[in-house]
Amino acid sequence: MKSTEEKKVYMLLKAVIFHYHGLDEQEKDDLDKTAEELHAPEEYKWALEFVSQDYITAFDRARNYLNDIIGDYQKEKRIDLINMVWQANNLKGYVTEMEATAMLKLAKDWNVQHELIDLVMK
Repeated sequence: MKSTEEKKVYMLLKAVIFHYHGLDEQEKDDLDKTAEELHAPEEYKWALEFVSQDYITAFDRARNYLNDIIGDYQKEKRIDLINMVWQANNLKGYVTEMEATAMLKLAKDWNVQHELIDLVMK
């Protein structure tokens, strides 16, 4: 069972990466499914409101918010989060350069960039 904080992290992470280039229908469906699986309707609503406050600055604001929380997570958990986002982005069969850049920035912040590169190379 995930805590409210963990649900917020998952939902915000997915929402901000998906909105990075404009949310498509498949990504919206994935967000809906994730919220349902995590029993996180409030956290999902919160994440969408966070992003919609200002789409232009959403990634940088989310990055600051997430870094404050995720910096304290064990390395394995940070790797799991970056892997979750990578897998979610691969649902559509490709990852845009903008999405890849965003994920690399997060991975660097969380000190798991080598693990992300290993995932990409698989």
